[in-house]
Amino acid sequence: MKGNKNMKDELISKIVMELTADVDIDAGELKSKLYMIMHGYSIKLENTEIVVREENKNEWLFKKFIMTKTVQGLSERTLAQYSAEIPRMLNAIGKSAEDVSSDDILYYLAVREHRDKVSKVTVSNNLRYLRTFFEFLTVEGIIPSNPVRKIGSIKLEKKQKKAFTDVEVLKLRQGCKTVSERLIVDMLLSTGCRVSELVSIKVEDIEGRRITVLGKGNKERIVYLNAQARLTLDEHMRDINTIINPYILPSTRYINSKEHMSSGAVESFCRRLGERVGVRNVHPHRFRRTCATMALKRGMPVEQVSKMLGHEELTTTQIYLDLDERSLEIAHEKYVV
Repeated sequence: MKGNKNMKDELISKIVMELTADVDIDAGELKSKLYMIMHGYSIKLENTEIVVREENKNEWLFKKFIMTKTVQGLSERTLAQYSAEIPRMLNAIGKSAEDVSSDDILYYLAVREHRDKVSKVTVSNNLRYLRTFFEFLTVEGIIPSNPVRKIGSIKLEKKQKKAFTDVEVLKLRQGCKTVSERLIVDMLLSTGCRVSELVSIKVEDIEGRRITVLGKGNKERIVYLNAQARLTLDEHMRDINTIINPYILPSTRYINSKEHMSSGAVESFCRRLGERVGVRNVHPHRFRRTCATMALKRGMPVEQVSKMLGHEELTTTQIYLDLDERSLEIAHEKYVV
């Protein structure tokens, strides 16, 4: 065990090194780096044998959390994000989940930002997942209070998220090489579906221009096809075997697969399509934002846009909308007399 003096000397040396390397470092960043440096320095060292036993308990607590969230109807995508983030945090801190403190959480977030070089958006998402996990432990009576409650939300730079322009939409459609590629583009633009909803659509879910989709929390809603999407879908249906596979976007990983295309496969296609036609930041969610923005610009009330997207709160819908100054000017001339 290191003596207190040696530990103090080493700690001071590290602080000096950090300050020397970052002359203009602000108070927030300094505080964050101090959490990284000071973590693990204590008079009492952890017992390795205890840590091994705690790892087993952490695994049990995590499995219980995931089972509960699965029963609550969280999407596979959300469960996958929890499954990646929570074990990573517990392994990094090296403690039982019951003993994790606010300082430990701050240390971990600092490591993510400064060592792992992830964005502040990612750190903010990490914090949100951890807050949910520890709130679950609190409700279950496993810990007395949520250590994340003492940590405020991470301030993010507010950037206007842009919808595709009309020209970009034309480029993306023209850049599709197959009917199935064009179907993905047309369906996303017409319905405003989440990618997880799109890939889960079965032939039996379609009735004319109406499609029943299963959204967040296993809630059903109706979305609609425009004329372009209906034509593309009809053409696509002639090329697939719906007897073998009931999904309109069947997986292509195996011959005669009965599974649907994965969300990741759609996201990868969108990235490739963007590179193919020279449009930046092409991803399924941007098609969803474009659908909502186009609908509002053409006169659909925001309440109906919200229902189309499957939002429970109007404030969530408003985040999606990309209204330029000219659109606001036209609306003002129309509605403000």
